[in-house]
Amino acid sequence: MFTGLIEGLGEIRALRKGTDSVRLTVATAIPMDEIRLGDSIAVNGICLTVISSGGGTFTADVSPETVQCTTLSELSIGSVVNLERALRLSDRLGGHIVTGHVDAVATVAERYQDGNAIRLAFRLPPESNRYLVAKGSVAIDGISLTVNTVSDEGFSVAVIPHTLSRTTLMNKGSGDRVNIETDILGKYVERLFGGRSADSQRSPVDFDFLAKHGFL
Repeated sequence: MFTGLIEGLGEIRALRKGTDSVRLTVATAIPMDEIRLGDSIAVNGICLTVISSGGGTFTADVSPETVQCTTLSELSIGSVVNLERALRLSDRLGGHIVTGHVDAVATVAERYQDGNAIRLAFRLPPESNRYLVAKGSVAIDGISLTVNTVSDEGFSVAVIPHTLSRTTLMNKGSGDRVNIETDILGKYVERLFGGRSADSQRSPVDFDFLAKHGFL
């Protein structure tokens, strides 16, 4: 479990790509005595398990499923990535609940200055876009951000200078792809209440249902 507050940037030092899997080594300023075998670290928002560490680096294996559903296959030696270690129960939850399980890959549609912030608009597949709400939360390459606007095609966020300077968003522009994790609470609510999916019928939760059960 993570918060979406990036601890630091890492650099890909080694990358071994198989036919459908990846092993990567990341250089980091996080002290090695704080990284142990089996620890979870979010790399660009993807929860990975440390299989070895030392010399200022850690190594992780990436499963075929993760390779297919994320942007990890697009990384190369020298690529810069966002890093966050797993949440401790004693930590402040400064961002939002992030699992490190990527839902979809979005594409940057637009980038422009908006006051002291940078506004980024993203195109996102509708099956994931439906979980986003204005003023809700979204994890973009592992970064917890507030959703500003939502449309049928995607969504936008405003990134303040502090976040921009300390994450990989500083270099993201039109056409770049990012990992997206939507708010897990919305997915659980939909599942529990028999909500819609791409191949299901109309949701049983409507105004009549709510009125019958005392919500209206």
